[in-house]
Amino acid sequence: MQVEKRVIELIEEKISDRPELFLVEVKMLPNNKLIIHVDGDEGISIQDCAAISRHVGFHLEEENTIEKAYNLEVSSPGVGEPLKLKRQYEKNIGRDLSMKLAGGELKEGKLLEMNDKSITIEAKVKEKGKKAQLVETSIDFDNIIETKVLISFK
Repeated sequence: MQVEKRVIELIEEKISDRPELFLVEVKMLPNNKLIIHVDGDEGISIQDCAAISRHVGFHLEEENTIEKAYNLEVSSPGVGEPLKLKRQYEKNIGRDLSMKLAGGELKEGKLLEMNDKSITIEAKVKEKGKKAQLVETSIDFDNIIETKVLISFK
């Protein structure tokens, strides 16, 4: 869609001097709600979201890119949102993840490390009659359908 392409250009222009910030996704919903998810290696501030919103909103209005009324929402991805970029995995090293794998299998474990091709998690594995052990497992990105960060309230 042309609108989303223009919005991506505007965001990249706005954050070009901020290498720690990155665009996660742009979605134009059927109800004319334009959602922008931006994140940072150390998180993103409300001020940064507001600045991106003003920049994008101003240019969309100036250029009359969207002909009807719309709502613009700029935020970091929500807690329950699946990870979409490898860069998001990097920022969540040390946290517990829940993954749905290509074969339908579900895996949970602490993210230990990642590279371009895979992640390594530490998962509890319990064999019958034995105490649960921590086992390191490597999972290829190609095998991951969806990953969410597990939130702990301990």
